[in-house]
Amino acid sequence: MTHNGDDIEAAMVRLLYRQSLGILFANFVIPAAVVYALRETTSFHLLLAWMGAIYVLTFCRIGLSLMFFRHGESGATAPRQWVTRFAIFSWLSAALWGFLGTMWLLPPDPEWVAFACIVLAGMACGAMPGLSARLGVYIGFMTIMVLPFVLTCMVREESIYRVFLMFALALYVVNVYFGRVTHRTLRSGVELRFENVALIGQLERERDRANAANLAKTRFLAAASHDLRQPLHALGLLSASLSAVAERGDVGADGARQLGRRLDTTLERMGGLLDGLLDVSRLDAGLVTIRRRPLPLATLLDDIRDEYVEQARRQGCRLEVVVTEAWIDSDPELLRRILDNLLSNAIRYAPMARILVGARRRPGAMEIQVIDTGPGIAPEQQALVFEEFAQLPDAPAEQGLGLGLAIVRRLANLLDHPISLRSAPGKGSNFSVTVPLARNANAPSATDAPLSAFSQASQKIECYGVMLVDDDPQILAALSDLLTFWGHLVYAGATVEEACAAHQRAREQGPAPVHLVLADFRLANQVTGDQAIGWLREYLDAPIPGLIVTGDTAPDRLRALHASGYRVLHKPISADALRQAISETVREASDLPEDQS
Repeated sequence: MTHNGDDIEAAMVRLLYRQSLGILFANFVIPAAVVYALRETTSFHLLLAWMGAIYVLTFCRIGLSLMFFRHGESGATAPRQWVTRFAIFSWLSAALWGFLGTMWLLPPDPEWVAFACIVLAGMACGAMPGLSARLGVYIGFMTIMVLPFVLTCMVREESIYRVFLMFALALYVVNVYFGRVTHRTLRSGVELRFENVALIGQLERERDRANAANLAKTRFLAAASHDLRQPLHALGLLSASLSAVAERGDVGADGARQLGRRLDTTLERMGGLLDGLLDVSRLDAGLVTIRRRPLPLATLLDDIRDEYVEQARRQGCRLEVVVTEAWIDSDPELLRRILDNLLSNAIRYAPMARILVGARRRPGAMEIQVIDTGPGIAPEQQALVFEEFAQLPDAPAEQGLGLGLAIVRRLANLLDHPISLRSAPGKGSNFSVTVPLARNANAPSATDAPLSAFSQASQKIECYGVMLVDDDPQILAALSDLLTFWGHLVYAGATVEEACAAHQRAREQGPAPVHLVLADFRLANQVTGDQAIGWLREYLDAPIPGLIVTGDTAPDRLRALHASGYRVLHKPISADALRQAISETVREASDLPEDQS
């Protein structure tokens, strides 16, 4: 636990002033008793002058303390200056008390020497708690006060003064020692107090963080309860429509296609909501890999225009994309996700608005802007929109879980691309991301071809042997039917043993090749998908490629899946994505296995 040394010093100075109030009170009482006791042994006028000087100095010290408590505690003046002032007054007081031990005030009779020794010892011990907050002040006080008495004892020749001398020296040494102990105790107490304050502050921050997490969870549950129920409700209605149409007899092709499109649209909406959660979990798990390279900004903006112009038109928006020729340095996939989120938000939250996408040159960078003429965002809500599960009060019904801009912020931080928001109610919004210019602009390589090129080249349906393991009976049956419909040979089971048994039955009837193992991640009896793939590889005695399907989004689960080395698909999975993943996984295997019969 760290603490500020200046704060500790300031606290020790406050202790110095506060604990010295008792010694100031003693400066009023003891001088009067000394004058009364010595009134007939020495010059009475000298005694009165000595007492008056102590009183005047004590009033000055009280005034200094009042000034400190009024101004010094606020920190307006450096603590060192207040220590210097305090030390000067304390040492002047020590000099006056030390004058009591000189030959001018001290009678030569041993009993009065003993009396003076007792008075000085009392003042030395009484000053220890107050002055030990600054050890140097106390040592100076002791030295100045005791030194005159020591010199007096050394000058006088009577043997009794040797005893008083030894007593005075012992008093000095013992008080300095205990002054050091007291100083360390006081300082340790102050340090402990600051550590407790720091610990309390840390606990309060942790409490606030926990409260924020709890609020985020509450917002998520509220959003998920509504936004995930909507597509589920739509699916229920569409399923009822399919049943009603089927009861009427033959289903027309147009009607079936229309219901199919509605089902696809609803599933896409649900998948988009769940993909947002998955993106946040991947970022939390640190599984997002950055692959920077020079890329042409003009191509990026062209692709955005081609993809979103029709979507914007359906929402009544007028999308304009100003293409700028420049080469920027970024991860094309992650940057595209940032811009996709910004543009999707603009279309969703600013219907019937004009949306402009363009870029401005900045020193060594390009600032890509998404500007809309929509309702705008109030200043007090502008920081909120970048938080997870945050949703604006006037947002449309299909607004999602409020993760889009949170993902934008995290991706921008990951890429070190500053993001900014300028908006005002009724005047639209301007979201921007600043991307550095590429130092060496190279033409795109063959490996940078868009994904659609592979998709177009892989439209041919290929048939494989697939061992399928899933402990959910409905998913197992549905997935088996779908794979069989695509022409694959499927050996399915809820456990590894059942899948092996299915494969054995197929072998008895003829060739039973296996090209892929498709397994759910969470299986019965705490078996994981990667374990199932490993056991099936042992059964087949071949390095069959594996594909894991999961609905987990927790960061620790994602890290475990990533460490398995197998390709992972996250539920819900579209049919096209599943078909493409199966084809790619088999193609990317180093050696396709021979038919297993």
